[in-house]
Amino acid sequence: MKETYDVLIIGSGAAGGMAAWALARGGAKCLMLDAGPLVDYDKQRVMKAVYDLPYRGFGQPGRFPHVVQASEFDANLWADEKQNPYSYSPGEQYNWVRIRAIGGKTLRWGRQSWRLSDYEFKCKDHDGHGENWPVSYSDLAPFYDRIEPMFKVSGRSEGLPQLPDGIYLNDDSRDSTCVQRFSDACKKRGITATKMRRATGTLAASSNILLPEALESGNLTLTPNAVVREITVDPKTGLANGAIFLDRRSKRVYHAKAGIVIVGASTLESTRLMLNSKSRLFPNGIANSSGTLGRYLFDQFYVKGSVIATVPEARGGKGGRGLMGGGGYVVRFRNVKEKQKNFIRGYALDFGSGFSPAARYFPLYGEALLNEMNETAGSGFSITTMGEALPLYENHVRIHPTLKDEWGIPVLHISQKYSANEHAMAKDAMEVGAQLCQDAGFQVIAQHSQMAPPGESIHELGTCRMGANPKTSVLNGWNQCHDVKNLFVVDGSSFTCGGVQNPTLTILALSLRAGEYILEQRKKGNL
Repeated sequence: MKETYDVLIIGSGAAGGMAAWALARGGAKCLMLDAGPLVDYDKQRVMKAVYDLPYRGFGQPGRFPHVVQASEFDANLWADEKQNPYSYSPGEQYNWVRIRAIGGKTLRWGRQSWRLSDYEFKCKDHDGHGENWPVSYSDLAPFYDRIEPMFKVSGRSEGLPQLPDGIYLNDDSRDSTCVQRFSDACKKRGITATKMRRATGTLAASSNILLPEALESGNLTLTPNAVVREITVDPKTGLANGAIFLDRRSKRVYHAKAGIVIVGASTLESTRLMLNSKSRLFPNGIANSSGTLGRYLFDQFYVKGSVIATVPEARGGKGGRGLMGGGGYVVRFRNVKEKQKNFIRGYALDFGSGFSPAARYFPLYGEALLNEMNETAGSGFSITTMGEALPLYENHVRIHPTLKDEWGIPVLHISQKYSANEHAMAKDAMEVGAQLCQDAGFQVIAQHSQMAPPGESIHELGTCRMGANPKTSVLNGWNQCHDVKNLFVVDGSSFTCGGVQNPTLTILALSLRAGEYILEQRKKGNL
């Protein structure tokens, strides 16, 4: 490619999309590279019956062995693991869930939009573990304030320090009776249950909120189907000067040139790219003088269906809409005011009601099982636990010595295991959730504390962490590499810790903040 752009942006999801929105509208000439195609919903989305699909909706065996979210109805969205392999050690399953398309994972995100607090940003000050972020809540609050109205986040303010309030479309919708009973049971124990805080709208994706305005500025060139292989470096200055990429279909190689490079390809893809970007100046991966690139991988752990209960009054088909339906969110309450003895940090509970419990929850068979399933239809109440996983040095990714993807690019070997702290937290969440259901007058029919494999939450974080000390981190508080001042990493890989909150809103805030910092530094001649 002949033209040299002001800024090269790698990735088009929440991180890359927000960077493009800020920079292109601010006057910087930007080139965006994304490994996937542009999705045309009007032309490509169709309705099909299950019997019209080759595998009757179950999907081609072996295509997505680690993507439990995928189905044959949306198989074209998810990254094919045969084309995009990775590895992990026996007994350390990791479910790496990827979307390669313009808009990234915002095409399918749950739209949960929670702010982090200083319980996360200053985590070491609270419990002595890990490292504080080099930013505080007050640094990000102005950016949260601007993003929530853009994404039309709905919710209810609660005035809690561990879950800061935002600028919401007020959700004053009425709770069903069973949800109100559960919320009352929480309140009696000093626990807050609230409405979900969720970006509203049909899609609320980068591709329909951020990228259109960036493109309308005339300063963004969007290049789909561009599989980036490595970030290139000027050997004289040590600065990033672009990236080498391959056309996804033809596999032809190109070099995109730019004065500033922003990486927002999602946590593990960004770190994989940086580890693969080796040179004489950076033999262990670009910007990796600290040796921490790839280290401190973490996420939020999930226990799906940690408690399953039925509402007695809804049995026998008596659960109308006034009694059943709806759900909510139990805010973290552990290790806020009082410290737990057997674990640090905390968890949140996501609850819902009005479903029919599956057959596996009843120790019956034959006619007795069918009768019980009919009797409990529509009476179900479930809890899912979302807990904070500690960032640990030993949880890491590295480049596999021999395995490569379809484009000849070395892939990742991933190593993450949950610690005793997470297991203790999951057990406590199960016990508390079951007690809250009993307090609400529900009948608990199942409970467990078995966590889903790491990665399944699609909230992978860390591996290119922020920090005040260049010897123990890759980025400074502006998402700028300590070693390469014109290289920025703006996605979840920059997180120092993550709390229990879904990370997308914070990724958007960090990326907007970094983008405006870049504009400011360009004006000053520092970039």
